[in-house]
Amino acid sequence: MNAPAEFLDYGADAIIMAGLNGRNWALDDYVARGGYEALKKILAGKIPPATVIAEVKKSALRGRGGAGFPTGLKWSFMPQQYAGEKYLVCNSDEGEPGTFKDRDIMRYNPHILIEGMAIAAYAMGCKRGYNYIHGEIWDTYERCEQALGQAYSAGLLGDNILGSGFSFHLYNHHGYGAYICGEETALLESLEGKKGLPRFKPPFPASFGLYGKPTTINNTETFAAVPWIIRHGGEAFLALGRPNNGGTKIFSVTGDVARPGNYEIKLGTPFAQLLDMAGGMRAGRKLKACIPGGSSMPVLPGEVMLSTDMDYDSIAKAGSMLGSGAVILMDDTRCMVRSLLRLSYFYFEESCGQCTPCREGTGWLWRVVDRIEHGKGRNGDLDLLLSVSDNIAGRTICALGDAAALPVKSFIKHFRDEFQYHIDHKQCLVPAYV
Repeated sequence: MNAPAEFLDYGADAIIMAGLNGRNWALDDYVARGGYEALKKILAGKIPPATVIAEVKKSALRGRGGAGFPTGLKWSFMPQQYAGEKYLVCNSDEGEPGTFKDRDIMRYNPHILIEGMAIAAYAMGCKRGYNYIHGEIWDTYERCEQALGQAYSAGLLGDNILGSGFSFHLYNHHGYGAYICGEETALLESLEGKKGLPRFKPPFPASFGLYGKPTTINNTETFAAVPWIIRHGGEAFLALGRPNNGGTKIFSVTGDVARPGNYEIKLGTPFAQLLDMAGGMRAGRKLKACIPGGSSMPVLPGEVMLSTDMDYDSIAKAGSMLGSGAVILMDDTRCMVRSLLRLSYFYFEESCGQCTPCREGTGWLWRVVDRIEHGKGRNGDLDLLLSVSDNIAGRTICALGDAAALPVKSFIKHFRDEFQYHIDHKQCLVPAYV
């Protein structure tokens, strides 16, 4: 992305992305937009941490990284009376294909992330935090380092922030580009200097996280929503969306669309409106399929998406998940077999290899789809793909196995005739595909 995100403008009270032009990311500009007022409000008023957490609960803010877990509830898991070190971690390891919202937040509005993390640290009693940044976006890491320096110089981070007695030290950590490190426990392993392999759960990070200490991990966009919630109240944030789906959400729109980019909209906005914002389908083609939440989520037929709203519950009712908010659009020239082949290869290559079902099964999925695509498909291959998927999903330490299996099952469910045509005729059903 060489340009800032598209947005719906809520006026001076824009939540995350609105109004940014790529040049006003620095501290002075952020403060001029009301930046750090939420943190100052908490510290000056000595608002109890429990009150901050209650406000976040009231907002119905859900984790923006993929799982959609209620943020305020997650914060309440952190043991308040724990006397030792507690850690706060931001998961900025954005590696899901089709997702590029978090890097734009860090490039164009890094201080909103810093402020959100400082508020979260206050609420949970954390004195140290880490922002784990995806290894393939070095310029974003450098921008975050500049922003940290500005925040420290202004006394907004460090010891005794603004004379309040509250101390919080925040560090950026540059990862190495491994997709698996987007899984929160693999991220913790990497932060500790070890190979990024997922941990068994339980214990969960809230009780045994970074360096074995209580740890809370949230996504970049999740933290970025917190300052607005504190300034305007949880009920105001909730009112922007729908019950159980509070606020706005940034969707990364890619594929066969006229204007790919990031679009911040209110949760509950009809998908058709989001598609219009992105200029509609490229060259006026018909929407054939859509993956609404990143490559690991089930694909949906175009006609289903066009009657669906963009919120967690509506997408789930339609048969998929909102996930990270990566909306991947495919028009009627796209071959579903070849599309699935590319996805299957990604998960085969990115499997960490720790769990046998995932290590072996992702390779089987890719190889079977590959032979179907290249005219060597056999009768029974589709049932074999479904069987292998069932033997991966739910049988691995982390969710990467499910991420590999869900696209396979959903592609076959909705486009089985196209797969069967490849097997029967040894060629593609879509003559326009190039």
